[in-house]
Amino acid sequence: MAAIQPPQPVKLIFGMICADTALLERMPEILGATYGPADVIGEIQPFDFTHYYDEEMGSPLYRGFVAFEHLIDPQRLAEIKIASNELEDRLAGELQRGKETWSAPIPVPPRPINLDPGYIAPSKLILASMKDFSHRVYLRGGVYAEVTLQYRDGWRALPWTFPDYASGRYDAFFTRAREALRRQSRQEASA
Repeated sequence: MAAIQPPQPVKLIFGMICADTALLERMPEILGATYGPADVIGEIQPFDFTHYYDEEMGSPLYRGFVAFEHLIDPQRLAEIKIASNELEDRLAGELQRGKETWSAPIPVPPRPINLDPGYIAPSKLILASMKDFSHRVYLRGGVYAEVTLQYRDGWRALPWTFPDYASGRYDAFFTRAREALRRQSRQEASA
């Protein structure tokens, strides 16, 4: 019988979609108030693979990514997804009331930002979701998780991988986050 092993710490990331690039630029600091300092920040890019979010979020949309210095226990993913939904709601209210700054050339939409937490492990990218599907595993609190990309000599898409993730457009960010995770894991192992 195999011995029970605790999971290895993983690198927390957030994918973010928003019409306001200035808000995307502020999100590492906003999220950092809860998750600690960001250590890998991705380039803000057009989110142009789908128009799925246009009605509730406006258009054009942009995507950014951020990873955090402090490694987490992977079982925290459900808690983090629930907290990110609450943050989306809080920011929407603050933006609607003018308590937070909105810089996009469109009015503040009903859902100003989409926050998608996940984590990088050496062999995969896991994303959290509130939606069930055949390839998703239930965690708790209405939260599911999926392996979105595998790492085998580079990032590899799976049949269900979202087209923007499958495109390779974000691979440089994911690789930098994975390298940071591996460096941190080596340092912790030698300490």
